[in-house]
Amino acid sequence: MSRFILWLRRYQRWFGLAGGLCMTAGLYLGLVKSPPDYYQGEVVRIMYLHVPLAQTSLFAYATLFICSVWYLWKRDPVVDNAAHAAAGLGVFFTAAALVTGSIWAKPTWNTWWTWDPRLVSFTVLLLILIGYLMLRMFIDEPERQARFAAILAIVGGVDLPIVKFSVEWWRTLHQPLSISPRGVSYSTDMLLPLAIMAVGVSLLFTYMLMVRTQLLYLRQLLEAKKGRLLSKAQL
Repeated sequence: MSRFILWLRRYQRWFGLAGGLCMTAGLYLGLVKSPPDYYQGEVVRIMYLHVPLAQTSLFAYATLFICSVWYLWKRDPVVDNAAHAAAGLGVFFTAAALVTGSIWAKPTWNTWWTWDPRLVSFTVLLLILIGYLMLRMFIDEPERQARFAAILAIVGGVDLPIVKFSVEWWRTLHQPLSISPRGVSYSTDMLLPLAIMAVGVSLLFTYMLMVRTQLLYLRQLLEAKKGRLLSKAQL
């Protein structure tokens, strides 16, 4: 068994436990202890879920991008499993970020959707991830599938900086970057639970990535074993 898979199996529970504790503490501080916003009131509390989901979505695609580059360099099938897992989880987190963002937008912007540059670029990111998964479904040969999927993920990576800096490059309803060289725009009462939630959701993604990578690896081993058995039966 791959040494990397053994490492994942050994440490995955700690990531899951740490993520659960951070999310529990972050939700309590954000939903119960933090003060309402002077402008948005209690509605601002969805920020403690939406912002970490959005940040983790970018983290998921960055993981996919790095694993894709690594796979094209080393041709390690376990790294391809990690890329495949990151893409599937990326769809979940990106879709969740868009849904929670729409829920937050309705009372603050008075609309569920607007052609805001960040919203559009974020939706493009979701479509790239869905296209990545569809490509893997339509190509049967494993090595060819992994190679084409990696190329698509790398090309699609151009959308990451667009999502990140769209609020700086274009006129947008989203506020500018809250943490930048200009300073931090959050009060301490809001920044602490938001930071804890961001760490918690990122750890949750990491735990899910570790578990999903192992499942894909084991499925690949099973399919390879079935292929060898069929070859022997035909002989």
